[in-house]
Amino acid sequence: MQELIKGYRRFRAACGERDAARYRELASEGQDPHTVVFSCCDSRADPAIIFDAGPGEMFVVRNIANLVPPYEEGGEFHGTSAALEFGVTGLQVKRILVMGHAGCGGVGAFLDNMKKTAPKGFIAKWMTLLSPAVEALDSIPEHDRAARQRMMEEAGVRLSLANLMTFPFVAERVAAGKLTLIGGYFSIGDARLYLYDSARDGFFAVDDKS
Repeated sequence: MQELIKGYRRFRAACGERDAARYRELASEGQDPHTVVFSCCDSRADPAIIFDAGPGEMFVVRNIANLVPPYEEGGEFHGTSAALEFGVTGLQVKRILVMGHAGCGGVGAFLDNMKKTAPKGFIAKWMTLLSPAVEALDSIPEHDRAARQRMMEEAGVRLSLANLMTFPFVAERVAAGKLTLIGGYFSIGDARLYLYDSARDGFFAVDDKS
C-alpha cells in the first residue's frame, strides 16, 4: 500500500491549478470522453499512458486480451458489453479503438489450451472467444510460437472489430457515420503503435512525426 500512497502523493504534487480545475469541471459537469478504448489488463499496455490522455478524455474498458464478445441477449453477466453500451448510447463517443498488444498472456494461454477439449478456469473459458479466428494459424508451423502468438494477437483485434458490428446500437451509428471503429496494436519492446488498415488487411506503424 505504501507504493500506492507514494504514487498518489506524486500525482497530487504534479496536479497544478489547471488539472485541479479540470477535475472540478468533471465533478460538476460529468464526463464527456471522445473514445471508448478496449485494451488488455496487461500492466505494460496502459492506454492513458500510451496516448498521453488527460482525465475525462477516454472511456477505457480493460479485460483479458482486449476482446469484445459478440452481441447476445440473456440473463448472464456481460461486463464488457455493458461498458460498450454505456460508452456508445450513454456517453455518445465518436470512436471505438480495440488495442491489442505484444506478448499477451491471454493469447498465450489460448495457444496452450487449443488442444484441450474442456478448458478450465475463467481465463481459458474467456479466451474461447478467439476460437473463430483459429484458422489464421493454418499457414504458420506449430514450432514458430512467436509468429503464432503475433498472428492471434492481431486476429483478436480483427475479431473484436467484427463482433462490435453485431451490436445493433454500434452498427446503426457506424452506418450513419456517427461512430468509427479502429483497430490498433501496441508493440511493448519498442513502445510503438500500429493501426489496422482494413483495405490492406494489415497493421502499420504510426509515424511519430505525423
